[in-house]
Formats: sequence, structure tokens, C-alpha cells
Amino acid sequence: MGTTVSEGQRRDARDTRRRLLEAAAALFAERGYERATVRDIAERAGVNQALLFRYFGSKRALFGEVIAHNGEEQLRTTPPHELLEAALRGLLGHGGKEPGSRALATLLRSVDSGDEIGTAVRAISDDYARVLATLSSADNRALRADLALSWLLGIGTMRVIVGKEPLAEADPDEVCALVTTALGTLLDGLPAPTAGRKAAGGRALRAEAAPGRGDDATGPEPG
Repeated sequence: MGTTVSEGQRRDARDTRRRLLEAAAALFAERGYERATVRDIAERAGVNQALLFRYFGSKRALFGEVIAHNGEEQLRTTPPHELLEAALRGLLGHGGKEPGSRALATLLRSVDSGDEIGTAVRAISDDYARVLATLSSADNRALRADLALSWLLGIGTMRVIVGKEPLAEADPDEVCALVTTALGTLLDGLPAPTAGRKAAGGRALRAEAAPGRGDDATGPEPG
């Protein structure tokens, strides 16, 4: 007599799988592939770690599914003209409630974790670049998209991993305004920054251009 799986058991299995995916996505984004342990993932999901192997087979397979799921979710739910800013905000550590917002942060922290991981990273990078290329009308749109994606990942590296100031603590609106304005020269289909973000970027540029008030500042000669 065969074993029947009840609808309740199927729901429990789906819920457990979902919780493992969410816990793994958070930990991979926070720590990278190597430092996120199976024990920690299971603990955050509130399940026995044996269930991770039952549903995913291995930590590597789980990572591949997290990368694919998060990236596909962001690409599926984000219009192409909004993708660059959505991905940038995910790297800046803000706006993390949007679907798939951790995709590039996870990718960034795990790029040196072996051949299989590298394959998953390249695949999702190709998917992002393919969408960004649709924002350019130039013949070399694929190169332009790769350059834009490379800049995003470089910003993420300096802010999240290196912690370089002032970028590490910079206001995300200001960063987004400056980056989207500059990247408009590569991707002509990018929307212009909104009034608030444009003002933030403008203030930053004016501050950089303003003369100093130290020893080099000159004033009118006394009469």
C-alpha cells in the first residue's frame, strides 16, 4: 500500500522550503557563501538542518537556487528602466523589502567561492546586463550594459565590503541621483532623477565646486 502525502504535509513542505530560501538569501547577502553555514541557515529558518539537505541536496545547490530565485524575481517584477536604481538601492543596503533586492549583494559577497558559484554568478550577471542593454540605442549596447553593471558592483564593493568613507555612510538618495545622472551617458533610456533626488545630487555637486573657507580663501582687501 503506497504512502499518501496529505495537502497539509505539502503545505508544510512548501513553507519549510520557503523559510530555508529566505534565511539563506539573508545570510548569503550578509556574510557571503563561505561564511554562511548550514547550521546558521537552518537555525534562522527555525528548522532542523537535515531538512536543508532533504529539500536542496547541498549548500551549493541551495546557493544556486537563491541566486536564481532572487535575480529572476527582481528581473521579473522590476521594469527595465527602474532596474538599475532598484539594484543599486539593494547594494546600498536600503529598499531591501523589494523582491529580489539582495540578488546583487549576494553575488558580490560570493564571487570568489569556487567554480560552481562562479557559474551561478556569471549567469545572473548576464541576465542583468541583458536587461540593462535594452536601455541603450547604441550599437555597443552590450558593452555599455556591462560597464554600468560593473560600476554598480564596484560601488557595492566600496560601500559594503571595503567600507570606504564617505561612500559607506552616504545617503542612498544622493548616491542614486549622482549615479543615475552619470550613467545616463551610457544608457540613454534611463529616466532622469526625480526632483528630490536631483536636488540631492545637485547639492553634492555644488558642495564639491564651492571654494574652501580655509587658508586658501580670499576676501576683499580691507579699505
